[in-house]
Amino acid sequence: MARLTEDMRWMVEHQRLGFVATVCPDGTPNLSPKGTVAVWDAEHLVFADIHSPGTVANLRRNPAVEINVVDALSRRGYRYKGTARIVDGGEELDGIVAFFRERGTKSPIRAGVIVTVETAAPLVSPAYDQGATEDELRERWLRHYAGERSTVA
Repeated sequence: MARLTEDMRWMVEHQRLGFVATVCPDGTPNLSPKGTVAVWDAEHLVFADIHSPGTVANLRRNPAVEINVVDALSRRGYRYKGTARIVDGGEELDGIVAFFRERGTKSPIRAGVIVTVETAAPLVSPAYDQGATEDELRERWLRHYAGERSTVA
């Protein structure tokens, strides 16, 4: 198991949107955004099954999963690879639901998915290789989202 560093935890907690990759029955990838990705503890991430029938069905067949969380402004983040476990009843699900209710999730939660993080690796834009700083990238992308024209890599 990988221990989540302070920066890895910070990234998940501040972005709160992760892209969850699973494997379909035919071997093709399935990528689904999840707005509930959170840190469960030092070695696990969690997300709620609010409306994720394809993701959950894929994980029931094959628990291999990767979650990518990236800060769109700094163009950096992490890829978390591991094994998912679906929690769809009992006290453990009650605890997961309570966790998400405390975070403001109001949607019905069908199940929780706890991911044991086996490896975690940084995702970093090639712009850093060209000498860009995080502050410069943030400023460029803020201008971009504000509608200003720029050359952004």
